[in-house]
Amino acid sequence: MISLQQDSQGFIRMNRHFPATAAVAVSFADGTQEVFTGRRLNEIYDQALAAYRAGNNLDAKGFSRGPQKKVQQGIEFVPVSPGMSG
Repeated sequence: MISLQQDSQGFIRMNRHFPATAAVAVSFADGTQEVFTGRRLNEIYDQALAAYRAGNNLDAKGFSRGPQKKVQQGIEFVPVSPGMSG
C-alpha cells in the first residue's frame, strides 16, 4: 500500500500515474484517512492536469501553440478532499 499525506493547502504530491490496482492511503490534513484505488487517483490527476493545461493555453498534449517561451508542461501537486475516493 502506498501512503500519501495531504498538505495544509489540500494537495498531495503526485507527478505520475500509479498502477491502477494499487491501494493508496491518503491522510488528510484534518486527521482522517481514506483509501483510494490507483485508478481513481489517476482520474483525479488527469482532471487536474487538463485544468492546468486549459488555464495555461496548452493543447491536450501539453504543447503551447503560441509564441515560444518556457512553460512548465506538467503538474506535481493534485488537489484532493475526503469523499473523492468513491
